[in-house]
Amino acid sequence: MSIEITGVQKSFGDFVALSDIDLQIPTGQLTALLGPSGGGKSTLLRIIAGLDTADAGRVVIEGTDTTHVPAQKRNVGFVFQHYAAFKHMTVAKNVAFGLEIRKRSKPEIESKVTELLELVHLSQFAHRLPSQLSGGQRQRMALARALAIEPSVLLLDEPFGALDAKVRKELRDWLRRLHDEVQVTTVFVTHDQEEALEVADSIVVINEGRIEQIGSPDDLYDRPANDFVLEFLGPVTRLAGKAIRPHDIEVSVNDPDWPTHGPVTRWTRVGFGVRLEVSPTDPAQREPVQVWLTRAEAASLNLSEGSHVWLRPTEPLLTSV
Repeated sequence: MSIEITGVQKSFGDFVALSDIDLQIPTGQLTALLGPSGGGKSTLLRIIAGLDTADAGRVVIEGTDTTHVPAQKRNVGFVFQHYAAFKHMTVAKNVAFGLEIRKRSKPEIESKVTELLELVHLSQFAHRLPSQLSGGQRQRMALARALAIEPSVLLLDEPFGALDAKVRKELRDWLRRLHDEVQVTTVFVTHDQEEALEVADSIVVINEGRIEQIGSPDDLYDRPANDFVLEFLGPVTRLAGKAIRPHDIEVSVNDPDWPTHGPVTRWTRVGFGVRLEVSPTDPAQREPVQVWLTRAEAASLNLSEGSHVWLRPTEPLLTSV
């Protein structure tokens, strides 16, 4: 294992940030720490990095107990949400900084910087200042700088959180491709469920200082361990009193054998899809059912607000395991 965390605990006064955390992260894997704000994921990342100290427990990186090793001696690359760039240095000098303080030779530094700027597609911006780059370019520069020291572990704390949605999408696609190229063990913190599902090999769901579940994106989405994971990791509605994903509901305009039915009380076009809100006639189900269809499906049914529809699940109704 690249990272082994055993019995880690951390409190800030009366607030328990982490409680008895046990976690193993395999070498070369891209792992997401996912959870709500204040859940403990960034605290855990900082303890792995050595930027915070655990009250109890051990952190082992690449077989070495680093629990009491200073951050600068852990061979860990760290990328923050807000870049932390040296504003007076060029892009190339920012990337070279870690190598220079390690007293690497000038030819070695120049070769490594050239290689990394090509890797992150910033070669043409080598002599610009960070202020002359876009947000996405600055974050790629920060990743290149973290990779320059050839870390055994790369840690990313909400790396795309300050960027707009389009740039975030582009960068997470790029991060996945980059990871597949460099194969460095990577751990990133996010509260964005879509980001974790799309990018990570494995997801660790953390809430109120505890690990709720660990698994692949498919495992967590399809087989949640409890109600928190079920409702946090993707959209959920209720049909016949049980949880189900809105896109796993079939709609008919004339099938009285289906038990749940009622009028469409809201019809919303969202990009390539349509979101319906159906108010069941069954008084036992008080809350509306949310249904997601493609535009083609909605058009074939000729749906609009006021249409009476029947509903049934296309997949088994979800329950936490």
